[in-house]
Amino acid sequence: MRELQRLLGILGEVRHRLIRIAFVLVPIFAFMITFNLQRTTVTWMGHTVPMVYPQFNLFYNASAQVFRWMSANMLPSGVQLLNVGVGDSVFIQMEIALLVTLIAGMPWIIHEVGAFLVPALRKNERDLLRLIGIPATGLFILGTAIGVFLLTPFTFLLLFKYVAAMGLSPVLGVQNFVTFALLYSLAFGVVFELPIFVYTLTRLGVVKAAAWTKHWRGAVLGALIFGMIITPDNSGITMLLIALPMMALYFGGAYFAVRYERNRDRRQAVVPVVGAG
Repeated sequence: MRELQRLLGILGEVRHRLIRIAFVLVPIFAFMITFNLQRTTVTWMGHTVPMVYPQFNLFYNASAQVFRWMSANMLPSGVQLLNVGVGDSVFIQMEIALLVTLIAGMPWIIHEVGAFLVPALRKNERDLLRLIGIPATGLFILGTAIGVFLLTPFTFLLLFKYVAAMGLSPVLGVQNFVTFALLYSLAFGVVFELPIFVYTLTRLGVVKAAAWTKHWRGAVLGALIFGMIITPDNSGITMLLIALPMMALYFGGAYFAVRYERNRDRRQAVVPVVGAG
């Protein structure tokens, strides 16, 4: 009976946290599919100030605006997008709205997940969770931004050079374009979490810092294999664009792991000396 009450208490807390997350995510998602942002200017104290305001529009909504930005900035000039399926445009708007909602609400999601986990964690684990929360969010946003603004446009540019070399028409299905662009960019955001993963495992005592530096060759090979799997072309260039940052992030995480262990060992060595004095 006690175990059942404990389980019901945990499920109740999960429900409570999910409701709190929904209170933030649902309005963002609803805005993305029902409103768009319009630009205007306001004259204030003799200065023209640019502003934006929401406007209700079920069809040309914020998701459609994001899609138009993606097609204009990620694809080479001359590429034609085709709406192949009847419902592709609706599905694409939902897909974009969901992604933007998750990215915009990520800090709140992390906060609520942390609030759920904290009571069950030891003090050192709670301290670690607070320590890595902001860096993990920042690295994810940075990696996703690099994917959106640099890596994905370059990949499309490279792929359509093959299309031009074969004398084919530069045509792409709109759903394939959006799904690839979003997943490819998000994958880079996840890759940027690598140093957090390395540091956390060492901080929790699961993997010693020396293991990260000892097996660096395996990490390099793994980064190359991951880059080869996730990239759609066989040129090797986009593979390196994924693999090289992964290697740098791995060694960055290993550096902070080694630094943490050295500082910990130094503190532990000082305690007996102080006690003996």
